[in-house]
Amino acid sequence: MLALAALLLTLLLVWCLSEPKKKKNLPPGPKPWPVIGSLHLLGQHETPFQAFTALSKLYGDIFSITLGATPCVVVNNFDSIREVLITKGAEFGGRPDFMRFHKLFGGDRNNSLALCDWSSLQKTRRSIARNYCSPKFTSLQFDYVNQVGCQGTRVLLEELRSLPEGKPVALKPMVLAACMNMFTQYMCSAKFDYRDAEFKRTVRYFDEIFWEINQGYAVDFLPWLLPLYANHMQKLSDWASEIRKFILARIIEKHRATLDPSLPPKDFTDALLLHLDEDPNMNWQHIIFELEDFLGGHSAVGNLVMVALAEIVKNPQVGKKIQAEVDNVTNGERLPNLSDRTSMPYTEAVLWETLRSASSPIVPHVATAETEIGGFTVEKGTMVFINNYELNVGNVYWDKPELFSPERFISVETGTLVKPAHFIPFSTGKRTCIGQRLVQCFSFIIIATIMQYFDISSNEEINLKPCCMAVPPDCFEIVLHPRNRTGAN
Repeated sequence: MLALAALLLTLLLVWCLSEPKKKKNLPPGPKPWPVIGSLHLLGQHETPFQAFTALSKLYGDIFSITLGATPCVVVNNFDSIREVLITKGAEFGGRPDFMRFHKLFGGDRNNSLALCDWSSLQKTRRSIARNYCSPKFTSLQFDYVNQVGCQGTRVLLEELRSLPEGKPVALKPMVLAACMNMFTQYMCSAKFDYRDAEFKRTVRYFDEIFWEINQGYAVDFLPWLLPLYANHMQKLSDWASEIRKFILARIIEKHRATLDPSLPPKDFTDALLLHLDEDPNMNWQHIIFELEDFLGGHSAVGNLVMVALAEIVKNPQVGKKIQAEVDNVTNGERLPNLSDRTSMPYTEAVLWETLRSASSPIVPHVATAETEIGGFTVEKGTMVFINNYELNVGNVYWDKPELFSPERFISVETGTLVKPAHFIPFSTGKRTCIGQRLVQCFSFIIIATIMQYFDISSNEEINLKPCCMAVPPDCFEIVLHPRNRTGAN
């Protein structure tokens, strides 16, 4: 007994004399409830990012929140967001492990460039795509982007002119078909008829997935709810599987049959196939998923165009200013093209203001090591939300942010575009959207062309979901009124 007492006393002395562990300086935040964490706080707002802004007023620009059993940190100011995305980008290179993401990419979200954890393989895949998805403005590749965009809008214009005048029409499927053809022609040297059943179905599935990725579900943080989402998850898998079948049968197999390794690649698809033979770290799955990833970018263009059209309908003076600008540049004698962008700053500003007002969220990051943000400790595995909503509509960053005002992006002194540093709709750092240049180019050509040849309106009240660049696949209808302009030859 004495020996046991002596041992306990010794252990107590060792514990008392040992250096105390440093208490971690974790960000403040609401106390989580059992099981659901603080999910109930998000449910009090229309979108989670509106909730994050409200909570930042209580807990500060950097706060912690537990969603389900997942520890999260929300970053609300620009300096701290830069720290996450740029200064410490290597330490925040992970992505959320949502089951939905796995279902969309063949059972492994790392097949997706946007939803994967950062790795040397993903760096290689991005480098292959960079020449095609981020063409330099003075390059032959950029000239080809212009050519493809003009050809695509010419076909779209013919389709729009065939519609009954003055009647509401579901414009989104035609806009998406035009965008998809731009991407397939540019990346795959392939075009499809708008009435091709397989093509139409593939475009629809891509749009369903784009809407899906822009949503949030309780099952993301409460995986034990998965049985209740079984049908939904199966639907995601089926959409993705059908898209892959189309790409393989209608695009990749034709390229494989004509590929000549002795010649330079004629497009992005050839470049991927040639790289497959040269790089032992690349496999067949990587090729299919990378091409799928970038072709899916057409949905971002189509949805951006639809949101911009919605804002033009709600703000008719915006449409009039676009029309005055495009008429001045083209004289109604030709289609607008990418060479006109410098002469059409207002039209470009409309797209920027659309991105700002829609405030589409940036995909969350995950800490891959214990690190800090703004002096607060962030433990490994913590999910980090970038509150892009606050950057885009916060009174600290914008004058009258509730107004749709493209003029805010145009310099009063020079009349040229001015992009504030805190405006990062495509994110920033090493995980910035690699296809953003294509998105901006193709959306500009489509909007400028539609507004050159049509006045637009709607017979319904258009309500857009905040913090979301996606609009539902079956969304509002648009009424087209021809402006009796000539040209488009």
